[in-house]
Amino acid sequence: MIRGVKGSLLAAVSLALVGCAASGGETASASDKPAEKPVKFNKDPYPSTYKGYPARLTVVKGVTIFDGEGGRIDNGSIVMTSGKVSAVGGPGMELPTDADVIDGTGKFLTPGIIDIHSHLGDYPSPGVDAHSDGNEATSPTTPEVWSEHSVWPQDPGFSRALANGGVTSLQILPGSANLMGGRSITLKNVPSRTVQGMKFPGAPYGLKMACGENPKRVYGGKGRAPSTRMGNFAVNRATWQKAAAYKKKMDDGKAVDRDLAMETLAGVLSGEILVHNHCYRADEMALVIDMSKEFGYKVSTFHHAVEAYKIADILQKEGICSAMWADWWGFKMEAYDSVNENIPLVYKAGACTIVHSDDANQIQRLNQEAAKARAAGRRIGIDVSDEMAWTWLSYNPAKALGIGDKTGSLKPGKMADVVLWNGNPFSAYTRPEKVWIDGALMFDATDPKRRPVSDFELGQPGEGDVK
Repeated sequence: MIRGVKGSLLAAVSLALVGCAASGGETASASDKPAEKPVKFNKDPYPSTYKGYPARLTVVKGVTIFDGEGGRIDNGSIVMTSGKVSAVGGPGMELPTDADVIDGTGKFLTPGIIDIHSHLGDYPSPGVDAHSDGNEATSPTTPEVWSEHSVWPQDPGFSRALANGGVTSLQILPGSANLMGGRSITLKNVPSRTVQGMKFPGAPYGLKMACGENPKRVYGGKGRAPSTRMGNFAVNRATWQKAAAYKKKMDDGKAVDRDLAMETLAGVLSGEILVHNHCYRADEMALVIDMSKEFGYKVSTFHHAVEAYKIADILQKEGICSAMWADWWGFKMEAYDSVNENIPLVYKAGACTIVHSDDANQIQRLNQEAAKARAAGRRIGIDVSDEMAWTWLSYNPAKALGIGDKTGSLKPGKMADVVLWNGNPFSAYTRPEKVWIDGALMFDATDPKRRPVSDFELGQPGEGDVK
């Protein structure tokens, strides 16, 4: 026993001497561990694989052009080269001689429509329970879910939006059952086998949030918070508080356990992910603005926003867009103070004005929705020109999605996302004649072979319908 104790003491002394030598004379402690390095997570684990379809040098001449930013050119021409807009001008513009030339006399040319609020792919057609993948209604906050993981590229709604509506890009959002419904994704409206093949390159993610009736009804009905509007805000604030603490740890270089929900919210607080907030009532929009200032994030766009006209001056001051319907009145209590003049009133206040769909049928007629809003404006003395109204459909949604530098208007160097209409696009009798995406002709009403049909539709009644 004594010999064993002596051995242990000698071993301890030897270890102590080794520790001193290794540390320059300081005794090492069992609790001294190397500092953990903060883990850097891949912010884009599902990157876009989108590649434009083959494009040809194309000229459309003699056409009336709305450039998407409020400009108009009569008897104008556009040149599309290598998938980009290379030139736009009037009758005197020099045109290449080796291009495919289309005579647009009597027709109109615009940037492609961008729908900032769609559920195509995550609520696809046919609308059956097996396809209901838009709401992760299992918790009031689910920022960890990503809508792209529900998007079904075979949804026939995509080709309907292209051929009937001239829609070239669209944001796919989770539903509005949750206060924080998850990440959105922006897509190019092209046929693809995978959602990554449609994913708009370089577009920032969005976070879908929702105010009001939906979350309090869904979760109050389950006997859990929130069941009131004050509960909505309490749950939101508690979640943002947690996210702010998570982000601070990362900013301070501290190690954190990976948390997919907090990653999304930290991305919002860093300005990398844009907030798209379903909100009807003016008072709630104002409260959300206050909450965003409390936690240091910014709302990109209020969606639906049927009472935006009541606080249009505040929205203008804060630089927040409103994505609105033309006339969805009274279908629930939140919509009772909707007015048909909402869109022109927001526009008149100088705020960012957008027309959106939230509907698989309405996405095919957004040009007509904008026309209805213009008519309502005229009735109260707000006359919006054709070319300015087109900003509601292309450039403003592009800016709100963080892609305004790439698409949304017909400016040299931008993506050639273009629609040729067979008449004035604000007429109910007008339809898209040709649609280009990145300079590739994706739809041609005069060529049945240029009518996209998803694999799911093949052999089905109504296959490729473009009524």
